[in-house]
Amino acid sequence: MTHCIAIHSYKGGTGKTTIAANTAASLAETGKKVALIDLDIYAPSLHNYFKITPKKWINDFLDNNADVEETIIDMTESIYNGKSLLGKIYAGFSNPNRDAIFKFEISNGSEYWKKQFRKLVFLREQIITKMDIDYIIIDTSPGIRHWSINALSIADKLILTMKMDDLDIEGTKKLLNEIYTTFVKFGAITYILLNRISGYCVPVTLINSPEVKTNPAHTYFKQIDSNNKLEMQNPQNVLEGLEEVTGIKYLTPLPCYCDIQFSSREFLTVVNNPNHPFSKNLQHIINEIIKE
Repeated sequence: MTHCIAIHSYKGGTGKTTIAANTAASLAETGKKVALIDLDIYAPSLHNYFKITPKKWINDFLDNNADVEETIIDMTESIYNGKSLLGKIYAGFSNPNRDAIFKFEISNGSEYWKKQFRKLVFLREQIITKMDIDYIIIDTSPGIRHWSINALSIADKLILTMKMDDLDIEGTKKLLNEIYTTFVKFGAITYILLNRISGYCVPVTLINSPEVKTNPAHTYFKQIDSNNKLEMQNPQNVLEGLEEVTGIKYLTPLPCYCDIQFSSREFLTVVNNPNHPFSKNLQHIINEIIKE
């Protein structure tokens, strides 16, 4: 049975693409055949992540100008460079060309979006039947847009990523109450993933703060006035509050790994640095997801 997992967020900058790509690679290393699909149509970035310009884009398949085998590319050799691997990792990329993006921006009407939904269902079916895939991992567009909702609709498991700021917390709550309840009603398993919490590294200006020394691993800090007064929030309290209000489960939070976030190019940490805390924590999260 093929599982389809969509990574989504209320707004950008929550690490969707990094989590999606590393999840796909981690699953491939366990012997699974995985298809990683960029359905962030409005701001595609997966092609830059892999430094590739494919001959055919996902857009070509959706426009009936390419078969699924032309669109979903075997990336195993280029990623592992001859290293023995139990599984396979494929990827499909969205076209970053302005005209390709504008085509979705200017299109509207319920019939158009129904047609696009049917195409996404067909894409999923073609990947499953023609490529014998175990997992499909989807990187979606953030927010509440028709395209995002369509992409979520073809998945059986949804991961809603968020960060510890008020706008993202409230936006996530809105998504859960207004959108995700419908998916849950029809059987989709949904999780909240809080990403980039404090604990792995702390800003230099806060190193000597008594609050950091007291509880560095479980506290989120933000400057709230010119005197560097700090307001403290506990990620666990935020997650438990969201679960209480929405009934949606949460996954183990991921710390902010600054050596990854601020590197010139983060690329598949689970492959290049399997002993990094990110790699190990992500595997723990994957285990939480696939056990259901």
